[in-house]
Amino acid sequence: MTASAAIKSVVRGSHMMEGAGVQICRTIGAGGIRVDPFLMLDELKLPAGKATAGFPDHPHRGMATCTIMLSGSMEHRDSIGNSGVIKGGGVQWMEAARGIIHSELPVAEDPNELLHGMQLWINLPRAHKMGKPRYQDIQGSEIPELSIGDGRGTVRVLAGEWDGKAGPIRVHHSHRVLLLDVVLENGIFSTTIESGHNCFCYVYGGSGTIGDKENAGPQTAYVVAPAEDVQELSVEAGADGLKCLVIAGEPLNEPVVQHGPFVMNTEQEIQQAFFDYRSGNFARDDIE
Repeated sequence: MTASAAIKSVVRGSHMMEGAGVQICRTIGAGGIRVDPFLMLDELKLPAGKATAGFPDHPHRGMATCTIMLSGSMEHRDSIGNSGVIKGGGVQWMEAARGIIHSELPVAEDPNELLHGMQLWINLPRAHKMGKPRYQDIQGSEIPELSIGDGRGTVRVLAGEWDGKAGPIRVHHSHRVLLLDVVLENGIFSTTIESGHNCFCYVYGGSGTIGDKENAGPQTAYVVAPAEDVQELSVEAGADGLKCLVIAGEPLNEPVVQHGPFVMNTEQEIQQAFFDYRSGNFARDDIE
């Protein structure tokens, strides 16, 4: 019999400024809290007019970012020639690997348009940290959306697999990742957590019960207690429904040394990242 997943910790969101003075809410990543292989989760939710400066050019190395847009649009440009607009319902997966410099700026004609999305940072395995950067721009129409039960809600499969449907995000490294966007009007949603995998659930709307934790509310991450065996995570909607991300993955169990957007395994590698960035060799595509 599959065991029911229990919640080991609750991470309340912390509001802070990022980019060019844009307010975000951070759960995973705040105060050094990580859920291996996940490094950080930020939620952005404000009128586009209050985020016009966005997130200008900034570097990354040794990790991947996944941007999930629920409403509004963000334009991406990077140092290896990629560009695109992620519209509401779309996602972007960017493996910075050995180095990339990119910008993320809101695109809106109406300053009152709601800009709502999340960005997840995922650590890369040591063997892939200095690989070639990769980029995927996936619009909402490309993401499988499945009905839960008798119209109780929907689940969008962004990465991994649920109920026989695979998400469009292609994770090029060796560890497995599950990303589900769950919208429950009522009733219960459940999913399997693979043996040994780490998992957390982030509520971005409504309220309900996550695992064994009642009164779950928005801007909060609920971290599942790890187990050696397969677990079943249940999510139950409250009176006002429940909207959440279910995020799970195979842990890397490797040392993590992080300095802002540089995530490596040793302090020496971090210093090398700074040197490469300052010397102009950071994001060159001709360096193997």
